[in-house]
Amino acid sequence: MINLNSAFEDELYFMYLRDPDSVEKEWRDYFEKVHGKSVFVLENGFAKVTSGAVVEANEAKSNMPFNQFQYKLKNNDRTEPIGSYQSQIAGMMQESIAIPTATSFRTIPVKALDENKRIINRYHQKLKKQRISFTHILSWSVVKAHKKFPFMNDTITFQNGIPYRVKRDSLNIGLAVDVNRPDGTRLMMIPCIKNAEKLTFWEFVNEFEKLIEKARTDTISYEDLSDATITLTNPGMIGTTASIPRLFSGQSMVIASGSIDYPPEFQAVRPDTLSTFAISKVVQITNTYDHRIIQGAESAEYLNYINRLLLGYDQFYEQIFYSLNIPFEPVKWAKDVSGKMSMFDPVDDIEKGAHVMLMINAYRVRGHLLANINPLGFENYYFPELDPAYYGFTIWDLDRVFHADDTWDNNNPTLREIIEILRETYCGSIGIEFMHIQNPEKKDWIKRKLEMSRSTFEYSKEEKLRIFKKLAEADQFENFLHTKFVGSKRFSLEGGEAFIVLMDKILEHSADNHLHTVVVGMAHRGRLNVLAHTVGKSYIKMFKEFEGEIDPESFQGSGDVKYHLGEKGVYNSHKNNKVNVMLAPNPSHLELVDPVVEGMARALENEINDKTYSKVIPVLVHGDAAFSGQGIVAETLNLSQLDGYKTGGTIHVVINNQIGFTTTIESSRSTVYATDISKMIQAPIIHVNGNDPEAVRTAASLAADYRA
Repeated sequence: MINLNSAFEDELYFMYLRDPDSVEKEWRDYFEKVHGKSVFVLENGFAKVTSGAVVEANEAKSNMPFNQFQYKLKNNDRTEPIGSYQSQIAGMMQESIAIPTATSFRTIPVKALDENKRIINRYHQKLKKQRISFTHILSWSVVKAHKKFPFMNDTITFQNGIPYRVKRDSLNIGLAVDVNRPDGTRLMMIPCIKNAEKLTFWEFVNEFEKLIEKARTDTISYEDLSDATITLTNPGMIGTTASIPRLFSGQSMVIASGSIDYPPEFQAVRPDTLSTFAISKVVQITNTYDHRIIQGAESAEYLNYINRLLLGYDQFYEQIFYSLNIPFEPVKWAKDVSGKMSMFDPVDDIEKGAHVMLMINAYRVRGHLLANINPLGFENYYFPELDPAYYGFTIWDLDRVFHADDTWDNNNPTLREIIEILRETYCGSIGIEFMHIQNPEKKDWIKRKLEMSRSTFEYSKEEKLRIFKKLAEADQFENFLHTKFVGSKRFSLEGGEAFIVLMDKILEHSADNHLHTVVVGMAHRGRLNVLAHTVGKSYIKMFKEFEGEIDPESFQGSGDVKYHLGEKGVYNSHKNNKVNVMLAPNPSHLELVDPVVEGMARALENEINDKTYSKVIPVLVHGDAAFSGQGIVAETLNLSQLDGYKTGGTIHVVINNQIGFTTTIESSRSTVYATDISKMIQAPIIHVNGNDPEAVRTAASLAADYRA
């Protein structure tokens, strides 16, 4: 059977004949298995084999029934032989003439597809994840349609002149890829995703991208190119409106998509008018099928179901969002309900404007519920107040302009822009609770700082390398201790290495703002790492303590265990500014060190006569179960605002292990977060994903700026 991939195989085979080492080992093994282990050498267009037989290299061309298509040469015509690959394509096209095909057309509005693709990619961009394309979603709709119409994956064969329908268990989707080759020629390949019906959408996208990368880097294998049952081609990427591709032998269908645009009669209309009249971009999909086993009505029903899926029915986008861990509700296709009395209803505009303000407030209050802050697993919430549909908005309102917050640079954006600002600000790797703060100045400061930047802070290459270095130091330190001092009792920071990045930013901010001292109090977990990489205790001194060598200058020559010890040091910032660092000793894993650190900070402020309580900053580090479960934490918070105890503000860092000493979250507290008790002093609460070290550094910067 001749097909496009067999033509590519033949071209590789001719390369193999010239030089076996010019193709990948996988292909060499395949050719040896199929054609034998003879050594081939091509000379002057002929192939010489070890048996002594001579075969003309271009013999394949003579087997093709081209004679009936002879063209009578004219005086100025010149002939030029075409290569083996083009010859195979010509033969393949010639063979396809024998297949009785038909083609169905369907024009599909892509408003829902376009909006949901945008939601996915804005969210993925925030988390630095794979982009999703139109072709990903269209090809996935083919997979989903296969489950409803499995017979569309069949083909036909003849045995002794009798036709048989071939039922296939698996759906293998071929993806037509146009590749620019090093010699300047273009090559069409059809790599194939096997058993596509068994994959999730995210698995399907990963397989899709792997095959495309192989095709473009010339590392495609024979297995990747074989057994496609349905092919998808997208000539619309280069502007083609509609296409009727060739159906090759053994294929069931070829789905082709055209360009995406507004209907021609509306392409000169202003965007705001298009939005007012609910006019969508469209794409034309064609289905070319084998008419011997598929009838026109079946093809029409098939395309109608793809249309239904791309509009968002049958939970199509919900399943995609679930597979990608997108926490938002997908946009649904709906009829426009704006303007109850007319297309320009002022009462309707006023009502929707009020609903916009309600939605903005809801994201500020509860946006953290949809933030990607859990590195151990994603929890999908549906919170009605964070769904635009809850306020009566439809897909057609996304392009309409509404008044938003007066502090925004553009306070009359489209609804789409409003939603994107809110989601990118409050639902990324950082979630924040601050609307419980009664002081409007503090609350507005947080709101402006976050919404103007969308909680996104770009770091230079040097800053990223610094973050990486801190993570590497923390990780290697724990690995070294685990390997070198096997059996020694310690409380590792493993899993929380980003805490070192956070502490580095707090100290850098303190040094560059000319603070006097940072006083740190913490439990045992991670203490050794903090001593080494935050306070600056030497490795030599620490390793001697592991070996049992005691500092002779210590009290009575004795030494406490390593994870109880404190230390003093000086931190130097990149700008060569300095700040003193003190880690308070803590002979207990309990939170008893909290009031001690607050007292040390207050004593230092009194000593340096700091009446503003701004030159010394306490940093208290907790576990989540201890923070919510030990009463001394609440007592320390309760005293923190009183004149006799205040220190100017404390940064509390809760390293959330998501499990207490003996129990799970559900059995250890009644609150959503361990940090909820801190709302009693109206402190802002920043939740950050520890697997995103840049976000952790941003959270530390935000906390230090707020405290200042």
